[in-house]
Formats: sequence, C-alpha cells, structure tokens
Amino acid sequence: MKIKVCGMRDPANIKALAGLPVGLLGFIFYSRSPRFAGEKLAQWLKKEGAVLEGKQRAGVFVNAEVEDVLNHVHDFELDFVQLHGNESPEYCQLLRDLWESTSMRKARLIKAFSVDEAFDFSEAAPFTPHCAYFLFDTKGDGFGGTGRQFDWNLLDNYKGVTPFFLSGGIGPEAAEAILEFRHPQFYGIDINSRFEQEPGVKDIEKIAQFVTALKPRLS
Repeated sequence: MKIKVCGMRDPANIKALAGLPVGLLGFIFYSRSPRFAGEKLAQWLKKEGAVLEGKQRAGVFVNAEVEDVLNHVHDFELDFVQLHGNESPEYCQLLRDLWESTSMRKARLIKAFSVDEAFDFSEAAPFTPHCAYFLFDTKGDGFGGTGRQFDWNLLDNYKGVTPFFLSGGIGPEAAEAILEFRHPQFYGIDINSRFEQEPGVKDIEKIAQFVTALKPRLS
C-alpha cells in the first residue's frame, strides 16, 4: 500500500514531509483551492527538488486546458496528473497522444470519482485504457474535498481492473480500518485536510504517527 499526501504548497513543510516514508506528494493546481500551488513553488522545486528524491509527484487539475496541464507537468516535473473534474475519456486520450507523439515530459493519469450511495462504478470503465490509477473520493457539492469519509463498503461494487487510491476524509483514527480494508484493486490512500494545521500546511508529527500505525501494510 502507498500513501499519497495531497495539498502540499509550503517548502519547509515539504522538506519535513520528505523525511517520512510516503510515496507520493500531491500539488493542487485548481486556483479556487486554498491549497493552490503557485509558480514560486515550481521555482523552489527546481532548486531544492533533490529533497524529494525517491518520491513521486502528482498534480491535481480540475477541467484544466490541456496546454496548462502539459506546462505544469514540465515545470513541476510531475509523475502523475490527477483529474478531479468532469474530464472525459477523450480528454485523457488526447493527453496520452500528445505525450506519445512529442518529446515533452510524460506523466501517468489518475482519474478521480466522487462516490456516494448512488454512484455507478461502471462510469469508471471508459477510463480504464487511459489511467494508471483511479481515486475514489467522497461526493460533495463542488470539486474540492469534503473532509468526510464515504462508506467504504460501496467499493464492493467496483469490479474493475484499474488499481485505486482511497480518499475522502481519512484522518488519524482511520488507521485500524485501513489495516483491515481489503479489495483486490486497493493500491493506496490519499490524505489531506484531516492532517493539517492550516490549509496547505501538514502536521508532520501526526502524519508520522499515522504512517507508523500503517507500517504493516506499506510497500
């Protein structure tokens, strides 16, 4: 199991997190988010990016222009593009075609889906050829996180082959449930607001304790 910490934007906080055994760091490029990662962070990463050696970087986008995605993949040296809006399979195909036909930096795709009791997991099927991973989050009113956890039993309805990240309101108290959670395509967890001191600034000690609790399942 992998741990992805999303919503990073503060250089000192990123440096501190880099010392923990988390696999992915997420940077949000949705301008309406209080965790929006600006161009100053890109400049810092170019100078100090070696601190993240061994970590992968994911950029979170919401209905972004394709050119904007491509530029951020280059500027932030992203390994993954996480699509958190109403992007279509055709949009994913276009990104993949551009990466395959040009010399620009390539990334793999993560498509996020908002889950509630009415969600039909077959909606994810058309994205299967294009995405390395899915991310299942709690359905809310907008595109941002809700800080609430959805009923993980709903994932019994997911019969696809694409591995997924579990997201949505995961906090320190969820460690035991995560250790017990089983699904053949479960790949990792995505944490954010429940581990923050303020938007975009993580409580490193709290994450360290959480990671220690999950050590039996980390890979």
